[in-house]
Formats: sequence, structure tokens, C-alpha cells
Amino acid sequence: MRMRVLLTGASGFVGAAVLQALSRNANVETVVPLRSPLRHVPAGVITYPIGDLTDDQTAELQAHKPEVVVHCASRVHVMSDTAVDPLAEFRRINVNGTLALARAASAAGARRFVFVSSIKVNGEQTEPGKAYTADDLPRPVDPYGVSKHEAEQGLLALGAQTGMQIVIIRPVLVYGPGVKANFLSMMRWLDRSVPLPFGAIHNRRSLVALGNLVDLVLTCIDHPAAADQVFLVSDGEDLSTTQLLGRMAQALGKPARLLPVPAWVLSSAAKALGKAALSQRLCGSLQVDIRKTRELLGWQPPVSVDAALLATARHYQENDKK
Repeated sequence: MRMRVLLTGASGFVGAAVLQALSRNANVETVVPLRSPLRHVPAGVITYPIGDLTDDQTAELQAHKPEVVVHCASRVHVMSDTAVDPLAEFRRINVNGTLALARAASAAGARRFVFVSSIKVNGEQTEPGKAYTADDLPRPVDPYGVSKHEAEQGLLALGAQTGMQIVIIRPVLVYGPGVKANFLSMMRWLDRSVPLPFGAIHNRRSLVALGNLVDLVLTCIDHPAAADQVFLVSDGEDLSTTQLLGRMAQALGKPARLLPVPAWVLSSAAKALGKAALSQRLCGSLQVDIRKTRELLGWQPPVSVDAALLATARHYQENDKK
């Protein structure tokens, strides 16, 4: 008997990779709600249209009766938000939409709801060597992190009320083939051999390769020990900004032209230019401890950092290079 899984966010960076992985599993039948048509729908995947993430999907879930829902869709964190009230808009999608879907899933008999949240629920930065754990007191700072935290709280309350199992995964920065935003900009700088003032940054950052995150999502679909747990996920190897740039350059086959400008100089300049948040991401630390994920699930990141960087570089060179 094939397990039926409903996946949201299948057009996104993470959701698209989860969809491909699910479609290759002969023991899974995948159902996908879509706001707009996908360029390619894998064979055997069932789709149905929706207008918005907050739409009532009770009738659709009653018809398809998924055993598990994997919720990847969300209003994502943006650097320059144009919404008049960003928190209200994040809450509308990430809290109200998530809980509406979860209530519909429970009413349709789903036994488990896997929620892809964010490390921003824990906070924005750590002291070097003092990593976040899954059981730390949440301290979200920005509207996106607040909305993800509120969604988690609502889901756990719903699970306690209905008996539907809740699994929460908080990824750090996700990279991999097709990555956009700052990671793509970094690859372009390195590919063009642009000198960068990041040769003396001694921070520690946890990252997670797309393949590692997808593997954990699939593990959490049916692992008995995942029920009603919160998991952090990373590659298990933390890097400084200097190390990341050096290893990404190597994956691209380019020299890393990194100038040893002290971090305090970069931070001061960034603050003067109104770019303190960007400076924090480049010079500050954010580490996660994934021992709970490893020990409770018997899970290990299947993809190494260098293998993931190489796959990311190859995709960039073949598809995204401009």
C-alpha cells in the first residue's frame, strides 16, 4: 500500500527538490496543490489548483486523504520588504495559511504534518562555539522569524488537541543547484575573480546543502521517533565566510582573491552605509547543534560540503552564469 503525501511549495527551491525525491519513491503517491502550473510535473504526481496559500483546502484534502502533509510553502524572508505591515503579511501566509492547512489535514485524517520552519525561530546569531539547539528557548527577531515561531506554536497546540503528529524542521541557510539571492551573487563575484575583502573573517556559520535537507524531510515523513519533535539541520561542518568563499572558488575552478580586511573594519563600514544586517551575515556567527537530529533519528548528512558546493558550481556554470 503506497503512502499518500501532500506537498506544498513544490515550485520553490526546497519544495521542488522534495517533489523530485518523492516522485522517485515507489512507496509514495504525491499530491501537490498548485497556484500556477509547474514546468514539469513528474509522472504519477496528482495536482490540483489553489488560488492562495490561505485558501480553504478542506474539500480537496477530504477528497485526496493524505496520510502525511509536508508543508514547504511560505512567505519567505526578503531583504527589502515592500509590504506596508510586513509582520501582518507574514502572519497571513505563514501562520494563518499554515494552520488552516493543518486543520484541514487533521479533519481529512492525516496522521502527520511536517513543517519546514526556519532557524530564525531560534534567533539571528550565536557566539562562536555556542551553537543553537532544538530545545533552546526561541528568540525570533524579525517578522519572518516571529511568524514561523507563531506557526510552530499553533501547530503544536493543534497536534495536542487532535492527535495529529507534528514534526518541525528548522533549516539554516540552504544552498545547492539553482540557489539564488546572496549565494548566487557570491558565486558570480568569485567566477569573475572580483577581489573581495573577506580574507580575514573568523566567524562560524552552519549551512545545509539542499540534498541534506531533502533527505531529512523524507526521513521525517515516517520515522517513528520524529513525531512531535523539533529538529535543527545542517551539513555538520561549520565554516567561516573566508573558508566558504575559498571552497566555493575551488568548486568553480577559480582563484579566491580574498583581501585580509579585519572584520571590525567591514562591520563599521557596513553600519555607516546602513548595511548592518548584511554585515552580520558575512561577519557574524550562526551555528546549530544537530546532535538531537543525529541521535534521535539515526540520521547523518549524506552529502559532504565539498560535494554539495561542486554540484552547486556546476549548475551555476551550466544554467545561471551571466
